[in-house]
Amino acid sequence: MTGASSGLGQAFARHYAGRGANIGLVARRGDALAAFAAELPGEHLPLPADVGDTDALARAAEAYLTRFGVPDIVIANAGVSVGTLTECSEDLPAFERVMRTNVNGMVASFQPFVEAMRRRGSGRLVGIASVAGIRGLPGAGAYSASKAAAIAYLESLRVELRGSGVRVVTLAPGYIATPMTAVNKYPMPFMLQADEAARRMAKLIDAGRGYAVVPWQMGVVARVLRALPNPVFDALFARAGRKPRGLPL
Repeated sequence: MTGASSGLGQAFARHYAGRGANIGLVARRGDALAAFAAELPGEHLPLPADVGDTDALARAAEAYLTRFGVPDIVIANAGVSVGTLTECSEDLPAFERVMRTNVNGMVASFQPFVEAMRRRGSGRLVGIASVAGIRGLPGAGAYSASKAAAIAYLESLRVELRGSGVRVVTLAPGYIATPMTAVNKYPMPFMLQADEAARRMAKLIDAGRGYAVVPWQMGVVARVLRALPNPVFDALFARAGRKPRGLPL
């Protein structure tokens, strides 16, 4: 599991550790990761790595495979978010970092496990997208684009693995109470606590759902947003709240 040192990643880890799973915990902050792993019941493997570093992820995957074998579930949860504006040259590195983490990092998280799962004929590859990928939100071009790309990538992967026994699960959460959303200064409807979000998502993972929005109320919102004509959408969201720029990534 990537992004395991805080927020939804920690909530997923607590949930699956409670079910007796042996978890490979991937995150950049090695000290925080080790401390968290020590709090969990059972045997787990802290794997400090940046998901933007494909070689580091490959080494982490090899360490998990050597210790525990082929996992039943891989959750690509790592993600970063920051406000961005195309007109600002200083935001170009943020665009690159967001895409590298949220899209390329997801691919690199799955790649070491796909063939082994296919040979075994079972497994779950779970990608955490976002309702922000449904339509492009102002001031969030990098994040919206990365999550839209993640949704399309996961759909491609799902079709590629059809009939193999390996299920690809796309989860598009709305607002979850995590450090990522704590900096937002605008209303966030239907917000879930991280542990509740993880519990709901785990049910969908168990069911092998191809695509789901969590909570269901945000799924209704997502369907409405998809259906809005561009002029209506543009008028409604032109003055929407925006995530701060310049956040650390």
